[in-house]
Amino acid sequence: PLPEPPPAGPTRRVPLGLVAGARSGDKGGNANLGVWARDEPGWRWLAHTLTVAKLRELLPETAELPVTRHVLPNLRALNFFVEGLLGEGVASQARFDPQAKALGEWLRARELDVPEELL
Repeated sequence: PLPEPPPAGPTRRVPLGLVAGARSGDKGGNANLGVWARDEPGWRWLAHTLTVAKLRELLPETAELPVTRHVLPNLRALNFFVEGLLGEGVASQARFDPQAKALGEWLRARELDVPEELL
């Protein structure tokens, strides 16, 4: 279950990384992307904001790929499993990030509207 949504309020366009951590890596041709909030207010916002649709918007390279979101409330985290992002795996292609190690930081660099109370 998701936490209660955060109250509405003023927002500012900033990199996601100001309010969330991330870690990523490969599983063959697939990528795992974990994103977590540092505190409960941040978790309430993250859980309701970072949907599969929003991930596809922030990371257009995932737009046509199967993406599964797992909610991990006890960790205040989300995990996204992106199928096929790495083709057949690290040894089969020349992607700039063949093991998806930088995918989390790429997501954290993307800008979106964040409640000012979280900044």
